[in-house]
Amino acid sequence: MGELKSKGSSVVKDQLKIFSGNSNRALALEICEHLQLELSPLSISRFSNDNLFVKIEENVRERDVFVVQSFSEPVSEHIMELLIILDALRSASARRITAVIPYYSYARSDKKDAPRISITGRLIADLLRTAGADRVLTMDLHADQVHGFFSIPVDHLTAIPTIADHFKAHYDLSNLIAVATDAGGAKRAGRFAERLNIPLAIIDKRRVSDTQVEQGRVIGEVKGRDVVIFEDEISTGGTLLTTENTLRQADVRKLYAGAVHPVLCGPAIERLQSSGFESFVVSNTVDMPPQKRLPNIQVLTVAPLLAMAIQRINSGESVGQLFR
Repeated sequence: MGELKSKGSSVVKDQLKIFSGNSNRALALEICEHLQLELSPLSISRFSNDNLFVKIEENVRERDVFVVQSFSEPVSEHIMELLIILDALRSASARRITAVIPYYSYARSDKKDAPRISITGRLIADLLRTAGADRVLTMDLHADQVHGFFSIPVDHLTAIPTIADHFKAHYDLSNLIAVATDAGGAKRAGRFAERLNIPLAIIDKRRVSDTQVEQGRVIGEVKGRDVVIFEDEISTGGTLLTTENTLRQADVRKLYAGAVHPVLCGPAIERLQSSGFESFVVSNTVDMPPQKRLPNIQVLTVAPLLAMAIQRINSGESVGQLFR
């Protein structure tokens, strides 16, 4: 990947503004540091009836504005914050508004797989446009087809190179094999394996009822190998533990896990602590409080990648060139 251009670059600093909601302010500050910008001020407060109130604290008229907000816990509150911020910026006559959503949680709601349910990934995409977003910058959607839910331009980044490069630098790849936890994740894990030039195996996972999923045999030779399970996110950790049991029965040697989004909700921390994984490598698309930072969790930053994408959007350059 290229390096950020320093002073005198194509970033028009008096026109570019970065704002942040409350979901991942640390990431927003790091992005600003890479762009050599100050985080623009806004205030978020509540009325006595619990309604949110947002005020943009500086002039954004005819500015190119980016708002950083992950859809992390509490998800509904952070989505509502973002929608109100977008509307406030539109009312303040911003020239272009980009919603920077490192983690788009509702991408998991991408199909109608039961009667009388909402395809909420599409609903949120419509709400973002209605609130005032002119484009979206996001990372590693759960399913690629969610990109098509948007009627505004979307730049879809991936942290796979960032995580793969970390494994290249710190792990022995000679005996390593990547594993996808099911056929649906094979394409993602395959891109990771290709980046590392290592083989790929797939777990045969089948739904036996509306509430129960069972893992069967491993498709691929993993006996005696070091294994890295690669996922787009770790939520409750249940899939990782089930996959660990399946792989232990297949006589693997060491187990590692890589994931872009460390959601770590519910019993995830307890499950990871009790597991036999050597390490977990994740990114900072989701803010991790100290109580979730286990000794064997390595958090990599995606701020440089997001900063480069913002720079390119601002200057009209190709974002796709970042991955060529």
